[in-house]
Amino acid sequence: MGGRGVRLMGAVAVTGVVVGVLGGCSGGEEEPQGGASGASVSSSASASASVSSAPPTTPGGVLDAAEEAMRGESGWTFAVEGEEGLDLSGGGSEATYSATVQRTGKPEALHASGTVVSKGSSTPEEVFVVDGVGHVREGDGAWESGDVSDPEIANKVEDPVDALDVFRAYAEGGERIDVAREGGDITLRVEVPSGKLSDERPALAKAVREVRPTIEQLREGGVTATDSEIALTRLTDVLVLDGDSYRIKSHRFSFGFTIPYQGQQITYRQEVEEANRGVFAGDITLPDSVA
Repeated sequence: MGGRGVRLMGAVAVTGVVVGVLGGCSGGEEEPQGGASGASVSSSASASASVSSAPPTTPGGVLDAAEEAMRGESGWTFAVEGEEGLDLSGGGSEATYSATVQRTGKPEALHASGTVVSKGSSTPEEVFVVDGVGHVREGDGAWESGDVSDPEIANKVEDPVDALDVFRAYAEGGERIDVAREGGDITLRVEVPSGKLSDERPALAKAVREVRPTIEQLREGGVTATDSEIALTRLTDVLVLDGDSYRIKSHRFSFGFTIPYQGQQITYRQEVEEANRGVFAGDITLPDSVA
């Protein structure tokens, strides 16, 4: 279901041309208790998904156990925090996002409600995904709807459970996934120290998809850099599971690009953190205001 994306609203002045770029994300009806880090998820035997007596050691085996564990409850609540920035010498823009996401498995649906803060003002945002269709409303605006396979909709859907599918795509694509067991947790990590926007590899797919709208807007403002000239400065994807139950505890995804412009470098950066706040036992239905 969907992808991720902190689409925060902002603007950067590029030699007199104001380039509007950033946008917002998603959340639910429960207020997160604390930030998106340090989540506590029960790992009691009664709440744990059944896994084999021999703990899995490969990324694929760990992901299988995590998928089984997350299917063990009807739904989950996550706290989400995001930050996005666009910087150029002499100016820049930054925005933050915080939200609660509620997600059910059968039927598969998502409800997110959050707030984007940019340039001193805040804008509420609400997202629903039901029957494979995403519905997004920013502030008092009209609902925008579309299939979650549409990149414009996918970038507005924050589904933390999708991290399992993303890591499986990494594994199937031959990306290196480091697996570590420490302090009662299992951590899966993918790191890419460098690359180009034009690179076609699994680890860059979601970063490229999410930065693409920003790049297109920069090009409309006069930036002429090609995909092969836009450089990845870093990418880190970290998924933390409870070591006993294999439930998702937290997920962090961050990346950055540099875009050449008239002898300078425009820097784009994004980071999203998601923390499991526990079981969600409710239903998700579309409001009457969704056409």
